[in-house]
Amino acid sequence: MPSRAWFVFGTFALSVLLYVDRACISAAKDSIVGELSLTDKQWAWVLGAFSLGYAVFQTPGGWFADKYGPRRLLTAIVVLWSVFTGLTGAAFNYASLLAARLAFGAGEAGAFPGMARAAFSWIPMQERGLVQGINFSGSRLGAALALPGVAWLLQTLGWRASFAVLMVVGIGWAVFWWLWFRDEPEQNRSVTPAELAYIQASRQQSGSVGVADGRPITTGDLMRSGRVGLLCLQYFASNFTFFFCLTHWFPHLKTKFDLGSVEAGWYASAPLVAGAIGNWFSGWLIDRLYRGGAWKLSRQVPAAAGFALATLGVLMSMQQTEVFSAVAWFCLAIFGADMTLAPSWSFCMDIGKRHSGVVSGTMNMAGNVGGFLTTLAYAYLKDWSGATSTFFYVAAGLNLVAVVCWLQLDPRSPLLDEPAEVSQ
Repeated sequence: MPSRAWFVFGTFALSVLLYVDRACISAAKDSIVGELSLTDKQWAWVLGAFSLGYAVFQTPGGWFADKYGPRRLLTAIVVLWSVFTGLTGAAFNYASLLAARLAFGAGEAGAFPGMARAAFSWIPMQERGLVQGINFSGSRLGAALALPGVAWLLQTLGWRASFAVLMVVGIGWAVFWWLWFRDEPEQNRSVTPAELAYIQASRQQSGSVGVADGRPITTGDLMRSGRVGLLCLQYFASNFTFFFCLTHWFPHLKTKFDLGSVEAGWYASAPLVAGAIGNWFSGWLIDRLYRGGAWKLSRQVPAAAGFALATLGVLMSMQQTEVFSAVAWFCLAIFGADMTLAPSWSFCMDIGKRHSGVVSGTMNMAGNVGGFLTTLAYAYLKDWSGATSTFFYVAAGLNLVAVVCWLQLDPRSPLLDEPAEVSQ
């Protein structure tokens, strides 16, 4: 088996772990809220604390991956967030829980930027879309596993011990990554000469165009870039829809349709499985279009189509009065929203190249501001309007804006060549 298959296995497993650790708190809501006597708005801030910490440390995490390498970064942050996963189970009041979730979010922040930087060095251009799709499908399958799986674990061990178990699993992954992975395939003894020659011949060359790697990317470069701005806006929209699935969807189903915890867990996990399928399909479509010579369309088509499906699914789901049809339409919404991930992260590697970590981190920061606002918007919009439908209309509108963003995005020149590109 090629060594880059082991690389994909490692990053896929990390994506699963990321979202098991992240989504398990939603399944544990009733136990935590009951024991710590939290209000609905306090709970919204507990969920939002993760998103805030996660968003703020995205760009620093990407910068660290670019400067010191994804081996060091990913090992360190997985150990860090695993410790705070365990400390979540040790929370004794609202303030301690809020602090643990904020630090947990900060710890997880560098994971996907670190994986993007690693993939730039290890993965050929024609395999980039599928690898990104596989990695993000792991996050969806992890969340899908967390909802019914953690519900069972909670019933068996209780919520505090469950978080301790997840801490141990995370530290185990960090040990594997440190021992096996190297920042460049040239440094890994398990890579055969034939595979190394294939990777070197077909991966994107960091110094092949313009000045893109002649100096570090600065904050000013990121802020002046029209493409980075559009990437951030569309990723904000994507996460605004998806984070509802990760945070409020489980209790929303449970309350609206009067379901038990395990039954609600199974229904709530269905859109996450649909999201995994959306990632696989989008990754396949990206590589298929790229191999056909359509580099620009290979990013635009899956993303724009995905946002259109997300708009339709969100609007239809909110109108349903039966749990099965509501879940089915929301599956379409998350299938579409997750079709946008592989093109978004591939685009960051296209224009960021050896600075992929900081570019993707900046995009993901904006996306997770959307996630942070989602955790608050659902509760506050419901309180303000008296209806849950208001949130769904906002999400649908953002998805339509994202379609327009993608019609203007072009990945074919590096970020630091952008002024020349704009002046043409």
